[in-house]
Amino acid sequence: MADLEDVQTVDLMSELLRRLKCSQKPDKRLIFIGPPGSGKGTQSPIVKDEFCLCHLSTGDMLRAAVASKTPLGLKAKEAMDKGALVTDELVVGIIDEAMNKPKCQKGFILDGFPRTVAQAEKLDEMLKKRGTGIDKVLNFAIDDSVLEERITGRWIHPSSGRSYHTKFAPPKTPGVDDITGEPLIQRKDDNAEVLRSRLAAFHTQTEPVIEYYAKKAVLTNIHAEKAPQDVTSEVQKALS
Repeated sequence: MADLEDVQTVDLMSELLRRLKCSQKPDKRLIFIGPPGSGKGTQSPIVKDEFCLCHLSTGDMLRAAVASKTPLGLKAKEAMDKGALVTDELVVGIIDEAMNKPKCQKGFILDGFPRTVAQAEKLDEMLKKRGTGIDKVLNFAIDDSVLEERITGRWIHPSSGRSYHTKFAPPKTPGVDDITGEPLIQRKDDNAEVLRSRLAAFHTQTEPVIEYYAKKAVLTNIHAEKAPQDVTSEVQKALS
């Protein structure tokens, strides 16, 4: 409880209530797999709050480990400085370290890892040493053509970050921000060509990982082309 001494009284009550609610939740170790634009980022925070999990994104964790100069972080920095890839062992080690944090007590959502079967095997080895394993892998399955429509239709108002979509959330006047009347832009990554190469890489790399977890009977396919609230209820059903 030492970590509570800096918390204000009102916040303290809600924090204690949160911990009480969380103590009654089952532990869950989850992996979210899905291509860019499949909605993983929309669903993670909902699941994280619902089950009191921590969200582990390997990119964020690597940056945090490097910043806090942990032994593994220093090794990762050394690799990055050389322009080398950070080894699978190192990433799994950083996940292992992160699991010791109080906020990861009830489990985690892993996002963007494992990307290869070798990584999945190393992750399983590490969890086995801890006497646990992956409870559920959610595959946000969505047709490439749907993603293409989702992503290539996005238009942004640069200074406010407001985003529009030519089909799903169009501005009142095409190409113009509703509030300021300033022109909208498209991010240079939000084009069909970039998306296709990212999707090709995703499929080649990740299909075998999806297969790997399907064989272990922990995989659930989510229909990610549905509306966000429908995806949320499908995710909750898969995790209940």
